[in-house]
Amino acid sequence: MTPAPEPALRYRGGDRHHLFLNHGTWFVRYSLRPSPRFKADRRVAVSLGTRDLAEACERRDAFFAHLRLEQAQGTAT
Repeated sequence: MTPAPEPALRYRGGDRHHLFLNHGTWFVRYSLRPSPRFKADRRVAVSLGTRDLAEACERRDAFFAHLRLEQAQGTAT
């Protein structure tokens, strides 16, 4: 049985860390580690659905808080 990928959360702070702008919409980018014994990470990008940087920062923070909660509960995907 293959374990669920775990988010490689290395948030160092900063206004735009993990954020990038694509055609006017902000996205969050993070890495998933498929297994603790493999070094290769899979990069994931998720649209935040906003054009406003301040709102994108809030949504990014909420997104990572949710991922950390899932990781703590052992249900991260």
